[in-house]
Amino acid sequence: MNIELILIFFIIAAVYASAGFGGGSSYLAAMAVFGLAMETLRPTALLCNIVVVAGGSWLFWKKGLLDFRKISYICLASIPLAFLGGLTPLKEKTFFLLLGASLVVSAILMIFQKAVTPDASSGSAPERPSWLPPALGGSIGYLSGVVGIGGGIFLSPLLHLLRWDAPKNIAATASFFILVNSVFGFAGQVWSGRFQLDPALVFPLLVAVLLGGQIGSRLNVMVFMQAQVRWVTAILVLYAGANILWKNLG
Repeated sequence: MNIELILIFFIIAAVYASAGFGGGSSYLAAMAVFGLAMETLRPTALLCNIVVVAGGSWLFWKKGLLDFRKISYICLASIPLAFLGGLTPLKEKTFFLLLGASLVVSAILMIFQKAVTPDASSGSAPERPSWLPPALGGSIGYLSGVVGIGGGIFLSPLLHLLRWDAPKNIAATASFFILVNSVFGFAGQVWSGRFQLDPALVFPLLVAVLLGGQIGSRLNVMVFMQAQVRWVTAILVLYAGANILWKNLG
């Protein structure tokens, strides 16, 4: 049992759940640093995502922040493609290159999200082509299944940029989107048979993210504190992603 990794997962879950995310990108980064195998990284990160965002989505629903009609335009396209992503076979080097690139992009988007959030709900929403929501959902869903993330870290900044909804509703949408992608991405990996789960490793991590996620979902963290934590998290994820790319580009 790795106490350091368990503590890291607890902190990640608490921080990400406070913003409606599952933390998949940071779980992957942490496990990659600790040297876990590719077959273990993806299913473990997705299971942790499911545990965290299931509780968060329930709380968002109770508060009336989930508009399922609006969410369906994004999620219906992501479901089959997240499953297909989970089925997609990858060589280990290809996976780590894709993971490193995804971490770098997600870190940049985490920083960018704070820049666009204040203006996200101002003014009237612009006209959007009808194909855009399913295109976003499908493409992010496939990437989520392949890499082992929920995709909310990609979706949320884009929805803010598009003025999709009020910030709290976007957080609820991202949380439910992560839940859907994580469930079907994990199902695709189980169906493929190319995964490994060590109960002695996974169970303590699931307990850690359950506790962290419940705390993060319920605490109303101050915006200033949350912004500082996001910046630190983004820098760490950026470092992990760049380090993974550096090791695998040669």
